[in-house]
Amino acid sequence: MNKLGEPNHNEALSVDARQELDLRIGCAFTRFQTKYFQGKYGNLDSSLISFGPCQTPTLGFCVERHDKIQSFKPEMYWVIQAKVFKGKDSPLTLDWDRVRVFDREVGQMFVNMAKTAREAQVESVTKKEKAKQRPLALNTVEMLRVASSALGMGPQHTMQVAERLYTQGYISYPRTETTHYPENFDLKGTLRQQANSSFWADSVKALLAEGINRPRKGVDAGDHPPITPMRSATESELGSDGWRLYEYITRHFIATVSHDCKYLQTTITFTIGSEGFSCSGKTLISAGFTDVMPWQGIPLEEAMPACERGDSFTVDEIKLLEKTTNPPDYLTEAELITLMEKHGIGTDASIPVHINNVCQRNYVTVESGRRLKPTNLGIVLVHGYYKIDAELVLPTIRSALEKQLNLISLGKANFQQVLQHTLDIFKRKFHYFVDSIAGMDELMEVSFSPIADTGKPLSRCGKCHRFMKYIQAKPSRLHCSHCDDTYSLPQNGAIKLYKELRCPLDDFELVLWTSGSKGKSYPVCPYCFSNPPFRDMKKGMACNECTHPTCQHSLNSLGIGQCVECENGVLVFDPTSGPKWRMACNKCNVVVHFFEHAHKVQVAAESCDACEASLVAVDFNKARSPLPDSETQHTGCVFCDAIFQDLVELKHATMRHPMHRGGGARRGGRGRGRGRRPGRVKAILQPREFRDFELVVHEGSACFTEKTPRC
Repeated sequence: MNKLGEPNHNEALSVDARQELDLRIGCAFTRFQTKYFQGKYGNLDSSLISFGPCQTPTLGFCVERHDKIQSFKPEMYWVIQAKVFKGKDSPLTLDWDRVRVFDREVGQMFVNMAKTAREAQVESVTKKEKAKQRPLALNTVEMLRVASSALGMGPQHTMQVAERLYTQGYISYPRTETTHYPENFDLKGTLRQQANSSFWADSVKALLAEGINRPRKGVDAGDHPPITPMRSATESELGSDGWRLYEYITRHFIATVSHDCKYLQTTITFTIGSEGFSCSGKTLISAGFTDVMPWQGIPLEEAMPACERGDSFTVDEIKLLEKTTNPPDYLTEAELITLMEKHGIGTDASIPVHINNVCQRNYVTVESGRRLKPTNLGIVLVHGYYKIDAELVLPTIRSALEKQLNLISLGKANFQQVLQHTLDIFKRKFHYFVDSIAGMDELMEVSFSPIADTGKPLSRCGKCHRFMKYIQAKPSRLHCSHCDDTYSLPQNGAIKLYKELRCPLDDFELVLWTSGSKGKSYPVCPYCFSNPPFRDMKKGMACNECTHPTCQHSLNSLGIGQCVECENGVLVFDPTSGPKWRMACNKCNVVVHFFEHAHKVQVAAESCDACEASLVAVDFNKARSPLPDSETQHTGCVFCDAIFQDLVELKHATMRHPMHRGGGARRGGRGRGRGRRPGRVKAILQPREFRDFELVVHEGSACFTEKTPRC
């Protein structure tokens, strides 16, 4: 810290260039594709028809494998299987030197030639000691590859788990391209921390006693050391996925300082008639690193019979086997990661993001074995790019760009010149793509339905008063075929008609959005949602954020008080929630349940003198009324009223995805109450007292506790 130097200016410029190019190119193509195709087709089922200089070649690899599978034509071939034995030994199955033939008659001819001999002559016996090398130090790409293929964990999830292990101090920094330990790396100290583990203590103690083996020399990318364990841990500390990843990282580290696995390979060659055959077997000499990585070990095979050149074996059988060539399988995540690394698509940090994006956009689905199968949308997009401009999907243009960016980082290329040159190229490509979009549209027409033919009638349009169709495919939206207009809706929830009520501003029928069985719900005007009616509203705001002064569905009519957890949210009463009445924050997922089984609940026009929250008028059922003297009606503040205090409970909405964070509406009109203590309201906290509390989060639950306890 006392010898800080200047950052490398050229490397910073290289990053700036990559960032600007990816943003400009991605935004331009994505915006055009999304607006063009989502306005024409109703069953695309993707919230964004995105394009990315790295994301699109990633999808291209998956579709390329799909095309090979579809175009594959199986072909018949034949192999000769020979079995021989000597004395009372079990028969040996031999491999044919010619491997296979694609003509049955030729194969039969070779079988007939071999059958003329009743004995197999040993031509040679070779024994060779071989070594299986210990692995290189672990970097991010190898960790992602192994986690997908061996642990069944997706790249994005793997990185999330690895980052959690890192922040908790169990492993070193998980984003690195380096596979070489620095000269001053404390290998023995890191290994010594694992000496008491019940899983690999014996191997670690043996290594410490004998002396560790010098790790293989890998690549020093100059970023961070390889991924290693930082301290000992148990499964109960880390959880299932955390432990599985930590266990692999630890075993891999121990393996890098272990000895190579050594084995003896014996190969016997035979002649039967004029045809050559062979068989081989392996015998373990020293397990080495496979003690801690048993899945890498030499499989136990039958011992090869003792024989010498010139010995004879009796031929047990010779037959011709008919087989068929098989198509390749869909790419696994591990294979895709390898391809991306090979072609320079993405970095160790961004590879999981690109793979996750093509899955989230519904371009590919993850099948069993972590195999990536392209959807119709993914296939049509890639074929469309090939039809218009193949360079948009091929990895070559990205590789060429990365070379230019590397030249900037080395000071051999000018930042502005590379940036402008690349932008000019993609600007021309974009204009040509826009002019030629009909080519991709022809492919879309075959696979997807026009938006006018999709969806079911739901609510009436405020312009023509005809029914608009509700399109459930992502992004969910309403389409009026008569006006040829499409209206956005809140995503990731259920939409239904809201009592045939209409917006007083535009006469559109309102719809009700609900998230999950125990989630929040609120009414939405389809027109206002996309076309904000007031200056302080932004796109994507529903009725619970609308500042209309008199509308019965607006924030001004149903708002009760300020949210207890977020800064800008307002708790809005949900008039559809009875008999389990609730109010919900219009910004975050806080839901407050109150007055269960009450007959009627309304937001009153008056405000609380103490906290400025809107008063609530409640009509209780006579049999369950908490009021004295068999009264059923009471008006009071949800936060301050002594009768209401024990009838209020805070929860969190069950939502499949985080809610959109629209712009904060002005908390005008009626008062909006100050922050309140979550959970059942047992005490009233005045603003000066609230400063003495802090939010404590532990294992998914949260509570407010006093910073300085007073009692």
